[in-house]
Amino acid sequence: MKVTEKDVAYVADLSNLELTEEERAHMVRDLNSILGYIDMLNRLDTESVDPMAQVSDRYGVDTSKAGGERFAYASRDDILFGLRPSLKREEALANSPDPDETFFRVPKVIER
Repeated sequence: MKVTEKDVAYVADLSNLELTEEERAHMVRDLNSILGYIDMLNRLDTESVDPMAQVSDRYGVDTSKAGGERFAYASRDDILFGLRPSLKREEALANSPDPDETFFRVPKVIER
């Protein structure tokens, strides 16, 4: 599947991006290069390659432990919302350039 300039223009429009003709041309070239590389990878014979459950198995994880114990280093204690005091509304709104009584007023972001 090849990406066309029409495809890039469509996605840029959805993303609300303004691309010059030169940027669109570069994007078409880059995306087609990426898709070509993926196509090349898809043609590789991977029948003799063992599947991996976790990529990090190769990077110092203690494989003698089972299941979730192997990845205990990556977890943290849950901090439930509401257990820590938060700012009072007045404090939060104090530095706002245009607050109303309850909310922050912000400029409109999408102008279509």
